[in-house]
Amino acid sequence: MKQFGFLSLVLALLMTACRHETLIPGGTPPNGITPPTVGASTICFETNVLPIFVSNCAKAGCHDAISKADGLRYDNYGEIMNTIRPNRPDNSDAWEAIMESRSDKRMPKPPAQPLTKAQKDSIYKWIVQGALNTTNCSKNCDTTLFTYTGAVLPTLQSSCIGCHSGTPAAGNVDLSTYANVRAVSLSGLLLGVISHTSGYKQMPQGGNKLPDCKITQIRKWIEAGAQNN
Repeated sequence: MKQFGFLSLVLALLMTACRHETLIPGGTPPNGITPPTVGASTICFETNVLPIFVSNCAKAGCHDAISKADGLRYDNYGEIMNTIRPNRPDNSDAWEAIMESRSDKRMPKPPAQPLTKAQKDSIYKWIVQGALNTTNCSKNCDTTLFTYTGAVLPTLQSSCIGCHSGTPAAGNVDLSTYANVRAVSLSGLLLGVISHTSGYKQMPQGGNKLPDCKITQIRKWIEAGAQNN
């Protein structure tokens, strides 16, 4: 009976360990970070990760192609991978900088705000899943969804607000509040810059043009009155 009890205990421990590895690929995440589960869809680097780095890190004076602060660029996959170890957020310099608690060490540097939880979750999930150079992923974009909170704001957060917020906001265009976004949208400026319309500065600066679906969502939202919905 004692032997049977011991074997049962060992089996239970093994099952617990396996279940932990199944639910949390890459090991236990830092506090506040939501890990991906087994079977979760692969996060898209081009659509969900690169815009975060470009908007928040590859800015003039920081990690763009010209400034290259500390010899680092964050405007393309190859350069970003110099600070990323696939499957190992804990051994990735970029991730450690993002999670740094000291403001003088973290990325992005003050006065820029730290990345949001959603942005951190996206980068963590991408690294854990192998830090793949996934592209052409806009098939999950739905142009019938064009509310402010459901479509417009997430795109602005990932691709624009990193530069266009704080003091001073790039180009004196602050997109951190709905009122500001609405004003810029109704003026024609927002759609002009993201559509790369002649006469407008192309945005996101230093990054790829937004996918057509994202631009369509923003255009439909503006045409519907740019409501706070």
